[in-house]
Formats: sequence, structure tokens, C-alpha cells
Amino acid sequence: MKDGAASDPPERDSRPEVGERPSDAPGSGAERRRSGRFDVTWQVDCETEDTFLYAYITNISEMGIFVRTDKPLPVGTRLVLRFAPPSTEETFVLHGIVQWINPLRPLGENLNPGMGIRFQSLEPPDRERIVEAVRTIAYVRQAEKN
Repeated sequence: MKDGAASDPPERDSRPEVGERPSDAPGSGAERRRSGRFDVTWQVDCETEDTFLYAYITNISEMGIFVRTDKPLPVGTRLVLRFAPPSTEETFVLHGIVQWINPLRPLGENLNPGMGIRFQSLEPPDRERIVEAVRTIAYVRQAEKN
């Protein structure tokens, strides 16, 4: 399934909007997302063969996550992600690949450094759990608006 992320530039400014609605990173038509992204603040462990990074997911969709970090990993890095939504005790253990980075820039020009990670090889049960977590966020936020 092609989600457009493979055509993302290696670096881009993601500045997701904060609020109670899906956030969209700025971009070209080639970057259109098929699933909404929702702001969250969830702890995540990102592990490669030689790196272990504790960070925070700041938004999530059915296709991937944005991880806030001052030291994003290089584009193309494959990693194992471990995180659990606050409303559940069941931890996700998923594989991902860094699709793009938003590097820390001097002089505070970048308020949202980090990396966009696309989920890889999701097994059907994991995909269903991710979809359910994202739908739950959307449902709760819609209910809060009403």
C-alpha cells in the first residue's frame, strides 16, 4: 500500500497544529495523507541495532508516528518501536522506518525537531489495534467538541 511518504524529502518542517482535530504537516500534493494524524503525548522507546532512544510520540496515524527528539535518526533507519496508549496496558511492539527528519536547528528556528516514522510489516492484529487506537482518539475528541 502506497501512502505517499516514500516521496517525502529527507528533511522537512512538520509543525503539527496543536488542538483537538487531526493535524496536517505542510507539504506538496505528493504528501497527501490517506489517514488523519492526531496529536498525542505518548512515551516511546525506539531501538536500532546500536541505539536506544527514549522519546515521545507527538502525533499518530494508522500509517505511522512523529517522534519528538533533538537527535533524529537518519532517514532509512529501521527500528523497533515500543509504546502503549495511556488507556491500555497492552504495549505495541512494532517495526518502523524513518521516512523524514526535522532536524534541530541553531537559533531556535525549529520548534518541533524529530522524525516521521512509517510502520512496517504490520501484522493484521497489530494493524487492527492501531486503527482502533486512532479511531478512539478521533471519537473522544469529536465528543469533546459537542
